[in-house]
Amino acid sequence: MKIASWNINSIRARQERLLEYLASRAPDVLCLQELKCVDDSFPGEALGQAGYHFVSHGQKTYNGVAILSKLPQQEATRGLQDGVEDPQSRVIAATIGGLRVVSIYAPNGQAPGTEAYAYKLEWFRRLRAWLRAQARPEQPIIVCGDFNVAPDDRDLHDPAGQAGQIMASDPERAGFQELLGLGLTDAFRLFHHEPGRYTWWDYRQLAFPKNVGMRIDHLLVSATLLGRIAACDIDRDMRKGKKPSDHAPVWLELADQAAKPAPEGQAGEIPGPEKPLVP
Repeated sequence: MKIASWNINSIRARQERLLEYLASRAPDVLCLQELKCVDDSFPGEALGQAGYHFVSHGQKTYNGVAILSKLPQQEATRGLQDGVEDPQSRVIAATIGGLRVVSIYAPNGQAPGTEAYAYKLEWFRRLRAWLRAQARPEQPIIVCGDFNVAPDDRDLHDPAGQAGQIMASDPERAGFQELLGLGLTDAFRLFHHEPGRYTWWDYRQLAFPKNVGMRIDHLLVSATLLGRIAACDIDRDMRKGKKPSDHAPVWLELADQAAKPAPEGQAGEIPGPEKPLVP
């Protein structure tokens, strides 16, 4: 099973690119973020013709998330379902072939010290509480999306210059580490330890040709999946060409059965006696 995640930065503006990606890469599951359209405008007919089922949680002009899959989705849920009034469409989840898949689009946060930044930190707290409540210890789960966080300095083009700035501040990184503390693992770092591998590049100042970017799109997997991950990488070429998104897709491949023992010491740990609810 191939699972991919892509901040498409407007599905209507990049529908042609999306269909090209589905035809050329043929992911079994594709999580999308930043749809920038309501559900009624989602291109479901074109996706159906391409062989994909879908669930979406859209929003006009901003945000929006979706999950596409070759198999039908079950138990679809939208939002964090925690009673908080939040008009921003940032989370959708569904079960596909026994795998619980979550597509998330984390807030940008604008800048440390702003209201948007405080909302981002609180949103990460809410996401963690939701995952803790939703996930069963034995359930294979993958949380995909644009987290708007560069987890460590390898994920930044200028670590010294970007220290403390948005997407690289200590509180944001702590929020990301708390997600790993639920027993999730950053799948990309199982295979790639080198710096300079990014998923986002600004449209301005030739950032992509110069590789001035950040790795802010991630695939977080539960421990029950670790031994099945055969590969994980970034589809950098999708940032090229006509009308690209400013993000490149990230993907992983799952083998049918565990091919090797799960790597040790990859998932985060919750301090103290508390045990991860997501294994």
